[in-house]
Amino acid sequence: MNTNDLNTALYEKMAAEQDKYRDWLKSQPPGEVLNHAYEYTVREDIVMAMEELELTDAQAQALLDSPTPLDDVYRHFEKLETGHMDVIRESIENRADEVCKAKEELRSAPIYPYSAVYAREHGELEQYRASNRANLQCREAIEAAVREHFDGMHLSHDAAKGVIGTYGLDRVMLVLANTVQLQDWDGRYSRRNKEWAKAIPDDNPDTVRCGYAVNSHPAVLDGFIDLVREEHLKSRAQGEKVTPPRTSVREKLKQESPARKPAAPKKREPER
Repeated sequence: MNTNDLNTALYEKMAAEQDKYRDWLKSQPPGEVLNHAYEYTVREDIVMAMEELELTDAQAQALLDSPTPLDDVYRHFEKLETGHMDVIRESIENRADEVCKAKEELRSAPIYPYSAVYAREHGELEQYRASNRANLQCREAIEAAVREHFDGMHLSHDAAKGVIGTYGLDRVMLVLANTVQLQDWDGRYSRRNKEWAKAIPDDNPDTVRCGYAVNSHPAVLDGFIDLVREEHLKSRAQGEKVTPPRTSVREKLKQESPARKPAAPKKREPER
């Protein structure tokens, strides 16, 4: 046989060996299948590599002479010191860094409190859209937190901390306040929380309020609002500044620019 024929014969022998191994594995109980999952995956990769690899005549013939060439290669691979775990560790660290960065960007993202019309007129559509996306994600995070921390009778005292840590107090309060204002007729929200919601600034009735109502049970959500308000009071007591969601990005830039001093009035010449 020529070189191509030898490599083809070796590939077919390895593939048949893997088929037999697969059939045996499928007949095993789930626990045994899990024990051999890594071996199965590596063997699949070896067969796949052999599909494109071209060994010399001597190499191909040497493996063909073995009754189990695939198992021989796998046993050799098992003994090798590879950087596989280094790659795994690096992947974990990199993903954790990405999540931390994304959370910090969400937490510090400015709230855009004005309408799409205002944003378009002032060239702030990107800020408007980014804020809207964050509002929607915040609403979903609140719903997830309520589901996770409510056991059917009680809401965990730390239910709000994760959402606040990710989205910041300002955004969480804005989404909750708009939810209560939209459902002001619902008696399952306490009077004190309804009054609190009315006091949260809202200059964007046609966007901030549309689509951001939290879909959790009102009675449970009322308890969640209590927890958020507690965290707000704590932050104020600790001297942390909570920026009210009022100023647009453009207005912030104007505020940061140096103020112009008014021109001094001209002195009048004395009348002679």
